Amino acid sequence: MIFSELLQQTPSVSAISHSRIGVERESQRVTLDGKLAGTDHPIVFGSRRFHPYIKTDFAETQLEIVTPVVDTVNDLFHWLAALHDVVYQSLPTNEMLWPLSMPPALPSCEDQISLAKLPDFKDVLYRRYLAKTYGRRKQMISGLHFNFELPAVLVEALYRQQCEIKDLACFKTTLYLKIARNYLHYRWVITYLFGASPVAERNYFKHHEEKPQKIVRSIRNSEFGYRNKENVQVSFESLKIYLSDIESQIRKGNLLEEKEFYSSVRLRESQNIVRCKQTKIDYLELRNIDINPFERYGISKNQIVFMELFMLFMLWTDEKKNGDDWIATGNQTNNEVALESPLAPTCYRTNGLKIINLMKKMTKQLNLNGYEEVLQQSQDMLIDVTKTIGGRMTKGLMATKQSDLATAIGLKNRRVTMQVPYQLNGFVNMELSTQILMFDAIQKGIMVDMVDENDQLLKLQLGHQIEYVKNGNMTSRDSYIVPLIMKNKTATKRILVTAGFNVPIGVEFVNADTALAAYSRFVGEPIVIKPQSANYGRGVSVFQFSPSLADYQQAIRRAFTECSTVLVENFFAGPEYRFLVINDKIKAVLLRIPANVIGDGHHTVKQLVAIKNKSTLRGLNDRTPLTKISLGVVEQAMLKSQSLTVDSIPVVGKRTYLRKNSNISSGGDSIDVTDQIDFTYKEKAVAAVKCLGAKICGIDLIIPDRLVPVSSHESYSIIEANYNPMMDMHCYPYKGKKRRVTVDVLEFLFPQLTNL
Repeated sequence: MIFSELLQQTPSVSAISHSRIGVERESQRVTLDGKLAGTDHPIVFGSRRFHPYIKTDFAETQLEIVTPVVDTVNDLFHWLAALHDVVYQSLPTNEMLWPLSMPPALPSCEDQISLAKLPDFKDVLYRRYLAKTYGRRKQMISGLHFNFELPAVLVEALYRQQCEIKDLACFKTTLYLKIARNYLHYRWVITYLFGASPVAERNYFKHHEEKPQKIVRSIRNSEFGYRNKENVQVSFESLKIYLSDIESQIRKGNLLEEKEFYSSVRLRESQNIVRCKQTKIDYLELRNIDINPFERYGISKNQIVFMELFMLFMLWTDEKKNGDDWIATGNQTNNEVALESPLAPTCYRTNGLKIINLMKKMTKQLNLNGYEEVLQQSQDMLIDVTKTIGGRMTKGLMATKQSDLATAIGLKNRRVTMQVPYQLNGFVNMELSTQILMFDAIQKGIMVDMVDENDQLLKLQLGHQIEYVKNGNMTSRDSYIVPLIMKNKTATKRILVTAGFNVPIGVEFVNADTALAAYSRFVGEPIVIKPQSANYGRGVSVFQFSPSLADYQQAIRRAFTECSTVLVENFFAGPEYRFLVINDKIKAVLLRIPANVIGDGHHTVKQLVAIKNKSTLRGLNDRTPLTKISLGVVEQAMLKSQSLTVDSIPVVGKRTYLRKNSNISSGGDSIDVTDQIDFTYKEKAVAAVKCLGAKICGIDLIIPDRLVPVSSHESYSIIEANYNPMMDMHCYPYKGKKRRVTVDVLEFLFPQLTNL
């Protein structure tokens, strides 16, 4: 079967850029000065029994980051970014990830390398067996595994183009075996381009052990890396022979089980391929990629794009010998290339350039676009060895020790990753509460699936339990009617009044002209004008003193731009508090203060605003826990009412307000007072939320004095209930204790988390 001909007859070949791909990145945990960590795997990651994203490999210090399978390179890097964020922010403050494949200096006594402390004793026994058979040092090498599956639409199209193989599963097996054999033959190209393990640190090699006598391209991919014993030989000629050979090696005692067989390509099926006697291959796992120290996630986008195209070329190009001889030749070539000087041109450069040219020719024949850059980059690396990853790394080693270089890179990666702790890199376009919820779900080992990113809709799965969450906290625990009630402020008030709670008295208007004509009804009264259904304080005007006719009219018109129904309510004086209720319990209470600055006697209002806005917690578009303070028309009018301008210099300690409404979205401050408020107000808040039938709710109360217990309706007033409350302002308040209320949401949805 000539696959190049099938590919040319298949329009679906362009789908190669939507291959199913995933990455497993291993890395040693080290201290900030580059020493192997002495701590256990962080308990904050939850149970190692089921965690889909963050695992431990051979050693307790060897952390493994596993992405979900995705179908675009961009999606893959979104997940790599997110997972690295979670890992870095979860590690002890004095630890980071080692950015190299070769481990840091190891203990002089091999037994001091701690095996992974896994909950399943069978897994512990397996690691003890590996330690005894191969030694602990060799197992400390880390790498990057690339899981690759051709798009189903392409495989099925190729299948329909031929008639030799009648069964689709058998056709896929034939296809992947050809790719695997060719990859094992040509993998030296990957070793040349991406090899990045030139030297070993102290105690990787034993004193009497044979070792390279010079800097090489890739110790990991050479005979000095991790390998099975010489007598372990497995053929890739067919799946039947492959399975038979592995079973034979297990019977002879050369292998304990299938997963001990180590090859640069692993034939993968959804379950253990030998134990279940499967007769098909679902995808391939490529295991020979060194960690790229110059990339924060251990690999670059261009590397992944090249790997996808290289895999297609492995299907395209013909084998020149029978499978076993073809692979044997590849093994020899790969070892030679791995042991070459990383600053010397490879002796296979002519062959390498020929391969790149053939790949270029293939892209033209198949009308594939978007690969020019990676092919040119690879060609340049073959012409100029200093452009390879190994070459760049070796040049760096001329100026400093490898351990110092790796430590500096690790510190930089840590610093960059943790610059904005409240954001989840890779998903920064999501609303902030959703980002934080995703962070916590990933950290705890809950599977996260993006159902609709634009709609902020997630699918969370723990074991067999599935929960859907929208906007961070809208869940199946609240019935459909609950948000409809809370969206209608009039309905909310009526329900609460009927239940005996104190709410502002007000009038509802559905016509702007009628509302404008009603000014005389409110003369002499402090009032609040707001849309019946609007969030984030949009369209709300607060008048602590009776407004003028002009101000009243402007406020009415502004409110009607947000909603077709407007409320005019009496003003209840006092600070505003947000109570977050989850499953009938108060999880956080915030004092919300309107946008303001505090004078220092030197700076103008404008300068004080600029200083306050420098905080990394403040930003725009609801993507930060706090919002930058504006100096627009509303703020300047507020200043004018205090006989101030933006150029005024407030006296030391004087708080100057720039807004009347206390919404965080308009520049307000959030101050956690969960532990500094009388419990009777918490009881009122919980009771009110129960009355509305909600399980997750943010309810706002005006409280003149939070330390004085509730004694009458004059003690408080409930001004609003929110069915989708912001959580980020509790997680990252302006002042006070951080409350990880997103974890409370997850524990409400998955109570078993507290016992794991």
